[in-house]
Amino acid sequence: MSDSTFDRDAGRPAPILVVLHQDTSSPGRVGAALARRGHRLDIRRPRFGDPLPTSLAGHAGAVIFGGPMSANDDDAWIRREIDWIAVALTEEKPFLGICLGAQMLVRQLGGRVTAHGRGEVEVGWYGLEPTRAGRDLTGWPTRVYEWHREGFEVPAGAELLATGERFPNQAIRIGRRAYGLQFHPELTLAMMHRWTVHGAGRLDAPGAQPRHRHFEGQCLWGDRNRLWLDRFLDLWLDGATRRG
Repeated sequence: MSDSTFDRDAGRPAPILVVLHQDTSSPGRVGAALARRGHRLDIRRPRFGDPLPTSLAGHAGAVIFGGPMSANDDDAWIRREIDWIAVALTEEKPFLGICLGAQMLVRQLGGRVTAHGRGEVEVGWYGLEPTRAGRDLTGWPTRVYEWHREGFEVPAGAELLATGERFPNQAIRIGRRAYGLQFHPELTLAMMHRWTVHGAGRLDAPGAQPRHRHFEGQCLWGDRNRLWLDRFLDLWLDGATRRG
């Protein structure tokens, strides 16, 4: 574990800032994996008035998760959250944006977030193909779980790590410590049940997969994604460039 992830005064790993966007949201497998590494989760919901820290000096890193809103929305809290990402980037702390969090990262860097040209979505399990840079970084799952209607471009200064067919930009890296993932490695079976019930209307969108295929995919690819997540989080926290 690198010095930047360790709270020397407390004698334990420093907390991870976790940003969620709904009152029922969960950090899922990502949160559980970080807790197993000894990190306390400092959970904040800026949408409901929680402040974000002015510095990450007391944190090992930050994760911004997804939500049903758009990074293009004009809500004041969304603009503030996008602006806040500059704190993590400036301090070169480990930063991970997942789905909406990745799109907010792209907006912070001046990139665009747009809907699919034919109105299609990715809701279910879809193929993932690493780029050469991605293969040099770590191994990747061949299928990942997606739940989004917008995608992001690769902004200036970012490196594309993995691609998809319908939304070509699936994973990016900025420097050694900031990552954006369009897919959802935090997914648990309980989350899948909740999303496919409360978000059932999304299953009728063009390109979405029927509900039974979500659960079939979890049986086929869920464990592989969990193993990849463990390797990836070690890489992310260490800021390393070794192959996983």
